[in-house]
Amino acid sequence: MSLTSDLMELREEDIRKHYDAAVGMLDGFDHTPRIAKGREMAAPERSSGLATRRRFRSTTPGLVTRSTARPEGVHLINRIEAADGEDPLVSPVQANVMSGLRRALAIALAVGENVSEASGLDDMKRDNLAGALGADRKAAFSELLTAEALVVAHVFANATAFLLAPYLGEVSVEVGEVEEVLTDNAQLALHGLLWELDQDIAALVTDEDRLVACVCAFAEQVMEKVTLRAQNAGGLGAFEGASWRVEADDLTLNGFTPARAGKGSTLTMSFKKPNEVVGNHIAKYQAMKLAKMLMAYDFDRRLNPFAEMGGFIFTFMGDGAPGTGKTTLIQMMAGLINDYCGVAGYPFRYQNFGIDNIDSYQGKSGQNAKAFVQNVLDPQVIGFGTIDDIDQIAGKRGDRQSSAGQQEVTAVFMEAFAGANTVVRGNCTFGMFSNYPENVDDALRQRAGARFLVDGPQTREDYIDILALLMGKNHDIPLGAHDLFEAQAIQKAVAKSFEAHGRPQEAGLMNVFDRVSGEVGELDTIAKLGTYLKGIQEADPRFTGRAIKNITDAVKVRAMDFELPDEWMENPELFLFQPYERKKDMIGALRVPITVEMVVQEINRYADSEFRYADKSDEVAIEDAVRDMRRMAEAKKRYLGGEG
Repeated sequence: MSLTSDLMELREEDIRKHYDAAVGMLDGFDHTPRIAKGREMAAPERSSGLATRRRFRSTTPGLVTRSTARPEGVHLINRIEAADGEDPLVSPVQANVMSGLRRALAIALAVGENVSEASGLDDMKRDNLAGALGADRKAAFSELLTAEALVVAHVFANATAFLLAPYLGEVSVEVGEVEEVLTDNAQLALHGLLWELDQDIAALVTDEDRLVACVCAFAEQVMEKVTLRAQNAGGLGAFEGASWRVEADDLTLNGFTPARAGKGSTLTMSFKKPNEVVGNHIAKYQAMKLAKMLMAYDFDRRLNPFAEMGGFIFTFMGDGAPGTGKTTLIQMMAGLINDYCGVAGYPFRYQNFGIDNIDSYQGKSGQNAKAFVQNVLDPQVIGFGTIDDIDQIAGKRGDRQSSAGQQEVTAVFMEAFAGANTVVRGNCTFGMFSNYPENVDDALRQRAGARFLVDGPQTREDYIDILALLMGKNHDIPLGAHDLFEAQAIQKAVAKSFEAHGRPQEAGLMNVFDRVSGEVGELDTIAKLGTYLKGIQEADPRFTGRAIKNITDAVKVRAMDFELPDEWMENPELFLFQPYERKKDMIGALRVPITVEMVVQEINRYADSEFRYADKSDEVAIEDAVRDMRRMAEAKKRYLGGEG
């Protein structure tokens, strides 16, 4: 892999020189817990032979530290060796955990050394040791020590989770919140974390099947806690402004973003071919285009030309009545991406966030949502994340019927899909699907950059095609006078579907369209189109600037109104394996001009969906209000009757 200007190689010799220090920490050190309290141990607190291990006081170069409290010895090697009971030999699982922890500690120390040098902390440490650090530099010294501690703690956890991920099984372990996060200096930070890890292993690991799960769960919690601390810390520019590449481990460290092992998920779903999706012409066409767009992602640049040039769909909403084909559409799109990735040798990760991810434990639903988002965002894979029945999963803000877990999920998705820290690389897409999109929080729904109306079969030909498809071949019934699947010819069907949006389809929007057209004439200039948009906003105040952004993004997608040639997917050398700039040029050559018709159609498509949602939402609210009034009237009648 070639290194970009902000990606620096972490040399193997710079890592290995810290092996002795890493082994020393795993072998044994003294630590007096400051914040956390020891767990109730499921296993003996000390493994046999701990008393014979050497014990020593930790020191940090350039710092003077002293503790008069009683220390507790931490011997992680012994703790890990005791994870499988009485077996005197170290198992492969135990060896992998020890090796992974040693490697992660060494990587963390190496990155900390680089950051310390780049930030000027090294010079301050030397001056402090010599007693030459002026009072005017004390505050900066303390800030940089805290920054170094946060960096080393996060890198240690990040590398641990990454290196041990291949050994994870089906067992899961809940470790709870990490408490002993110390930021006085880097070494103390590592000692605090290793002390708490030792406590977790002792309390939660009853056999080696749980060992890797416990260590990885602990690492995930550390990353989350340290990342939150880092948001209010200074002196982190040297770390956040650069990335480090560990070639031997295929590991890239990008600030406080968790690194994920670049491996795909094993899919067990039943894939569908495009001709097995009947009707839904625009939704099917856009899903097919998006599947190919994802494949343009450049793993070296970590960017997709479509994301840079415009026209990439990062989030979309698929809505329609029950039974119209949303699940089939997901199966088709996942199948296409899976097949394309198989040809190119790219890792593909599909993940669905379902109702079973909502947890009654406070904060757990939000953690599940964050993990889902991070897994799909992983820049080392092609990702496709779906949220089925999002109206049941993400609650409306202020809705008393929504659980705390649903509210947590809404907050996570809103930040992930269009938050201040959202970065669209073009390696993944998120699809939200619902039978009742009017029940989705307005702000979350508007974070869907594209709308896929999943309306199922519509015409006589569609119904004949779907009947023939579902009947299969185990019958002798003749087809009759019909060209099978001719109506599903995608380009022809899509062109017809787009033309239908030259005029609005919802009654409320149609009134606005006719009124504005009557005032300004044909919508053929930017000024007239803007007048139409203002008219829509006056009719529906929820039609905000975000709606305009989503419309212009959809127009840019239409400018990319072409499918990448099938041969580019079948032979990766033609396109997928080309350099980034070459890919960009090849895509640019296919781009088509933006027309007034495109803009009008996309305004109507988007606004129709919002009016459709609003009408349904209003109708539901009216029905609820009427129901409440009837209940109150009946209650009053019974109350007065009882008094009489």
